[in-house]
Amino acid sequence: MKIFGKNIVYAFLILFLLAWGFAVLVGSIQETPELSLTELVDKVRAREVKEIVVQSSNLEITLSDDSKFISKKEEDTSLTETLLNFGLTSEDIASFGHKEVNPSGFLFWFQAALPTLITILFILGFIWFMGRQVQRSNGQAMGFGQSRARIVEPDSTRKKTTFKDVAGVDEAKEELKEIVDFLKYPKKFLDIGARIPRGVLLMGSPGTGKTLLARAVAGEAGVPFFQMSASEFVEMFVGVGASRVRDLFKIAKKASPSIIFIDEIDAIGRHRGAGMGGGHDEREQTLNQILVEMDGFETHDQVIVIGATNRPDILDPALLRPGRFDRRVVLDLPDIKQREAILTVHSTKKPLGKNVRLRRVAERTPGFSGADLENLINEGAILAARENKKEISEEAILDSIDKVILGPARKGFVISKNEKRISAFHEAGHALVAASLPNADPVHKVSVISRGRALGYTMKLPTEDRHLYTRSHFVDELAVSLGGYAAEEVVFGELTTGAADDIRKATAIARALVQRYGMSKKVGPVAFGDQSEHIFLGKEIGHERNYSEETASMIDREVSNFMQRAYETAKKVIKSKRDKLEEIAERLIENETIERDEFARMVGAA
Repeated sequence: MKIFGKNIVYAFLILFLLAWGFAVLVGSIQETPELSLTELVDKVRAREVKEIVVQSSNLEITLSDDSKFISKKEEDTSLTETLLNFGLTSEDIASFGHKEVNPSGFLFWFQAALPTLITILFILGFIWFMGRQVQRSNGQAMGFGQSRARIVEPDSTRKKTTFKDVAGVDEAKEELKEIVDFLKYPKKFLDIGARIPRGVLLMGSPGTGKTLLARAVAGEAGVPFFQMSASEFVEMFVGVGASRVRDLFKIAKKASPSIIFIDEIDAIGRHRGAGMGGGHDEREQTLNQILVEMDGFETHDQVIVIGATNRPDILDPALLRPGRFDRRVVLDLPDIKQREAILTVHSTKKPLGKNVRLRRVAERTPGFSGADLENLINEGAILAARENKKEISEEAILDSIDKVILGPARKGFVISKNEKRISAFHEAGHALVAASLPNADPVHKVSVISRGRALGYTMKLPTEDRHLYTRSHFVDELAVSLGGYAAEEVVFGELTTGAADDIRKATAIARALVQRYGMSKKVGPVAFGDQSEHIFLGKEIGHERNYSEETASMIDREVSNFMQRAYETAKKVIKSKRDKLEEIAERLIENETIERDEFARMVGAA
């Protein structure tokens, strides 16, 4: 309907332009002044006429001063006869030159038929244009149920990805090499009676390289790669998703050996009847069709379906049973060695400075995914280009880490000297407590440069990747979180709102110690609250409270005890090392940033 309305507007616009052009043309013709026959006779009698050109009944008159006029005579009467009828003599007529111009037959009929031809051609053109639009709409309607998959051909060198382009997932690559062998050399498996796997499920956090790894499998095997997001199957009309699934598998089977990659498969593969996401006939029909298609693979069908999700816990069991997505490959966040390898891959085609130590960058990026690291290198390149540098320095990359984590530096954000001093002592309190407690993470950077919503920040990072956390580590980290709060009270005798976020995060850790980890000696090894997710009113995620009011009071008291003990520890460190606190704060006020090596020298004896 919208397209039809737009076409009507175009048609009226064309009509308006034609009418305007015709009016301009007629106006230009009528710009020549017109004489009546009586006026013409008077000018001939006065010998003011130089020449008259006769064209049918039209007269083009040129006077002695070369001015132009037009006039008309009767159709069937000659000019001489007309002038004689008005009383002019033969001498008067002989005083000017005159000639007759007779248009050819074709020109005469063309001029007569031109308005009709223009109208007919416009109508025919409008009908043809509307017919094209209707045909296109019909084509779209007929292709509504066709696959929307993006195809990467094996000979596409521009988009081809191989295992050497993927770093940090060595175990996953080893698992998938078997799939590559199935696709490249199927005969050796079929001869021994082995069944080609039908589905591989890539599971991992966002940005860990699931899509990139799937493309690498297709690139290594040299087979067509059909990529489609699960959300592209689902439409408002029931049955369209199932139709697209059928079409996708049909095309993939014709191009076999091939790979079908369904990204974010949990969009259509959620557990049916679990109350997650509500009832949706279109989504369930699409899921059913995928299950049917994967069951319909013949032994000789060399088509492998690769799915990717970061929520494997909510997938329907029918998807995960043997014969469907029975191969599961987990992609974890990279460790320090893998992060260094990923940084090497993404910096291959970028001019790095000689001072860049990717190992040091990897140390500062725990918890970063592959996508985060790629973005980090790109931000470093942007920063170097902004400063008109030809190489990417280590300082640019390290500054990009702060930008990725906290946001860009707010250089135009002006604070008063008093607020800067409070912020300096606040951050110095965090850093000093962290350097003084044995189980806290070491400090890599302290800054009072405003980033995001923070007036300053203290960057603490572990020296090695950690998968298990001890109670003593959490207790020391609680004290570090309250180090800024304690420093404000000790130095200024007053508290500010700057510690609000620290208190919120520390309280969350303390509550987790009591309710989830069983690290409270008073409460004991009991988990409180159902940690499994359930949907409330189709939107919100809640947790079931499975303990009494008395237990809730005990939990609150234990959380408060953890926080109070942490505050006392932080306050004790601040008071005992007040001179170091002053030194760190004054250095921050002067230089705004203290890096790891300088900070280590300042607190060497702390």
